[in-house]
Amino acid sequence: MLAPPRTVVRREAGLYALEQALQRRGFRHVAGADEAGRGACAGPLVAAAAILPEGRRGEIPGLADSKLLTAAARERVYEHVVAKALAWSVMIIPPTEVDARGLHVCNLAAMRRALASLDVRPDYVLTDGFPVDGLGVPGLAVWKGDRVAACVAAASVLAKVTRDRLMVELDARFPDYGFAVHKGYITEEHSTALTTHGPCSEHRFSYVNVAAASGRGNRPPRARRPADPPPALFDVSVTEPLLILQAAEGTVGVASGEQPQPSPSVGEDSAMEGETR
Repeated sequence: MLAPPRTVVRREAGLYALEQALQRRGFRHVAGADEAGRGACAGPLVAAAAILPEGRRGEIPGLADSKLLTAAARERVYEHVVAKALAWSVMIIPPTEVDARGLHVCNLAAMRRALASLDVRPDYVLTDGFPVDGLGVPGLAVWKGDRVAACVAAASVLAKVTRDRLMVELDARFPDYGFAVHKGYITEEHSTALTTHGPCSEHRFSYVNVAAASGRGNRPPRARRPADPPPALFDVSVTEPLLILQAAEGTVGVASGEQPQPSPSVGEDSAMEGETR
């Protein structure tokens, strides 16, 4: 498979330098992929992918790592990304699949699905932190990629804003947990609610703190879930607003486990470094 000649890109060269270097080597469509919610113990895992236009047309006002932006700034950048991107997609992994397949497996699968859903086929792929194989194009895992590559930063904003909106929807259905505030991450408020009310159907029962709060820690994750959970989070009534907001080129999908695998053990949950809660 063709790989670009060795190129040195200095970090101080700016957020667009890496993509521009790849484009000069003939890789016109550089896609970035990132996720949100890996460190949460409740709610979905959301992955996104984006391809920005070359040159000034692809510059997004205020674009940065989503964790470094305020909620209002993320919303503004989200709208710019949706309007300017050559292609973008978002993939939603419900907590039931995280429990069934394991966090890392779902993380890679979500980014792979988001990249595969792009309407424009990428020539090169940049991912945040984790290499993703099986894409059929060359790629590179970039440490803190959402602070290094514009397309990865764009994907991080798409994923974060989508997930935050879903957590606000969840808060309306499960008002006892404060999902709209902490977005499913472990905080003192969230831990107190878990102790007081026990977990709801949108918690990740493969996580140690949720398993302990369920009182069924000695049972498999699926057996820890409530016997009669409320309707699934990702029904039409919830996803329609997202579909209305997306651009024509965008894709919002809900993943299902088409190839179930044994779930590796998931240790005690900790939030991603620098994640805004």
